[in-house]
Amino acid sequence: MERREASERSSSPGQPGRTKPFQGGGGGVADAMMSNPEHGLPFLPGTSFTDSTKTAFHRSQTLNYRHGYAMARRPTVGIGGDRLQVNQLSQADLDELASKAPLLTYGEPKPAAPPDFIPAHVAFDKKVLRFDAYFQEDVSLSTEEHYRIRQVHIYYFLEDDSMSVIEPIVENSGILQGKLIKRQRLPKNDRGDHYHWKDLNRGINITIYGKTFRIVECDRFTQEFLESQGIELNPPEKMALDPYTELRKQPLHQYVTPSDFDQLKQFLTFDKQVLRFYAIWDDTDSMFGECRNYVIHYYLMDDTVEIREVHERNNGRDPFPLLMNRQRMPKVLVANAENFPQCVLEISDQEVSEWYTAKDFIVGKPVTILGRTFFIYDCDPFTRQYYKEKFGISDLPRIDVSKKEPPPIKQELPPYNGFGPVEDSAQNCFALVPKAPKKDVIKMLMNDNKVLRYLASLESPFPEDKGRRFVFSYFLATDMISIFEPPVRNSGIIGGKFLGRTKVVKPHSSVENPDYYGPSDFFIGAVIEVFGHRFIIRDTDDYVLKYMESNAAQYSPEALLSIQNHIQKREAPAPELENKQTEVDPGVQELETLIDTIQKQLKDHPCRDNILEAFQVYDKEASGYVDKEDFFKICDSLNVPVDDSLIKELIRMCSHGEDKISYYNFVRAFSN
Repeated sequence: MERREASERSSSPGQPGRTKPFQGGGGGVADAMMSNPEHGLPFLPGTSFTDSTKTAFHRSQTLNYRHGYAMARRPTVGIGGDRLQVNQLSQADLDELASKAPLLTYGEPKPAAPPDFIPAHVAFDKKVLRFDAYFQEDVSLSTEEHYRIRQVHIYYFLEDDSMSVIEPIVENSGILQGKLIKRQRLPKNDRGDHYHWKDLNRGINITIYGKTFRIVECDRFTQEFLESQGIELNPPEKMALDPYTELRKQPLHQYVTPSDFDQLKQFLTFDKQVLRFYAIWDDTDSMFGECRNYVIHYYLMDDTVEIREVHERNNGRDPFPLLMNRQRMPKVLVANAENFPQCVLEISDQEVSEWYTAKDFIVGKPVTILGRTFFIYDCDPFTRQYYKEKFGISDLPRIDVSKKEPPPIKQELPPYNGFGPVEDSAQNCFALVPKAPKKDVIKMLMNDNKVLRYLASLESPFPEDKGRRFVFSYFLATDMISIFEPPVRNSGIIGGKFLGRTKVVKPHSSVENPDYYGPSDFFIGAVIEVFGHRFIIRDTDDYVLKYMESNAAQYSPEALLSIQNHIQKREAPAPELENKQTEVDPGVQELETLIDTIQKQLKDHPCRDNILEAFQVYDKEASGYVDKEDFFKICDSLNVPVDDSLIKELIRMCSHGEDKISYYNFVRAFSN
């Protein structure tokens, strides 16, 4: 039906039987394949025919490039080269075609892209309208004012149409000021409407929660914003002032009573001149009394007296600065003024016969003020100069009122209880939270990892302790001693750590001042007593010998002589053997005996098979010696019990110098 209606609309009375081509460029396949139908026939298949003589069906070019840019142009001929008729439709037909949506041909049109949306909180972020206003508040309980004017600032936030009312804080106003109405959307009426910026203007009244605010002025930004939105602003008004506040700004009327004494001259002469006295109030005679210090100020300009307290740190008192406020102090009252209510009414000249003056305050004399007797013991240099010029008193010496402190109690440490070192136990007496004793850090850094080792035997009456050997380790960094007993198989005694690291006190030393063993106490033949056990030093390692040589001043001649004898015995040359087959060396005999003993003890040890091959791998020169470091590395890999006492003795006998060990005799101990 749409095609029929289009055919009917395309015909006109002036040109019957012709179809008006569509205005615009292009042309379609349908235009090329069929001709115009006969007049009066519907535009349906079968009522039109194709032009069999037409052979060209190409489309004309509509895209062109000019200066490197793609330019579209309107075609003038259709498919096949037929001339397009332009502007053959009337204005009414064009309007109808423009308003008609070709839904059947092209489907639903796509909606146009919406314009960029900017939310209000972004467009009006941090944009606030400010209005100056005031409201009147009734005052019913005051005779000086019946109402008051309170000035406020009204802020309108454009981002969310909220408002707030803030009253500037006035000092000493006595009114809670600040934020009167917090930020929110304020109701405009009972119908649920809210105030909008279009409702705000100068010279109008707005009612917020029952209070009527008069807007009198706005800032420049608010004025420019409202004018840009087409709102005509009313002329500004003058801010109303509070009558009571203006009344307080007026100077008070002062009444001056004439006097015979020229007080103005005294004020101008002695202005800022104050006499300062240092006094004490001794109340130790009463229960819980004490001696307290005060400073008395006498103001020469008006003969007033002020007493200030002197506070000491951690005295347990509240830090009130004044004991007595500045005032004139009566010295002698009239006879009938004893019952005068001084705590209620001020004392005048009618009740006082004599007032305190500067001549009543003398260093070294007591003065009674309001029932308290103060003893003045010193004054400042200005007061001394004033008394010398005014009263001729030149000698005002300072009086010593300090009390002698009792002799300090000697702190004695309690008896040592035997737990831990003495220095560590004494820390519980020095502080509530004990701290570790201070250590000599320099000594620890210089002697770090420096250990003196000694071989000792136990002096005991028991026969089973005769063959026991112990290794003493003296740590130079901390002066501590540890004792280790090498385990001996089948001895019946469990070896291992005999004494952990600790400082050992010498026998017969006092508990308060203990004397600990030092490096100078260890030498060959020395007797060391450790907690009831007596040990005799038998041997030392090479590092001890080097340490004693470099620190010979620390050792006694007896200790050095014992070391020298030990070195001579160790380095004594063996007698030359002329006939090695006939003569037997006792060292060799001892070595053979030790090897036989180890063979019997370690006959089932798993390392005896490949121990020789392991040493030969490291002995590339076939010299029979290996380095001591490689020797112990091989023993560790083959699980050789080097900690055994017999193995240690065998290693010592097989050693050649300090760095080499002969492994031939060592391997014999692990072979059949």
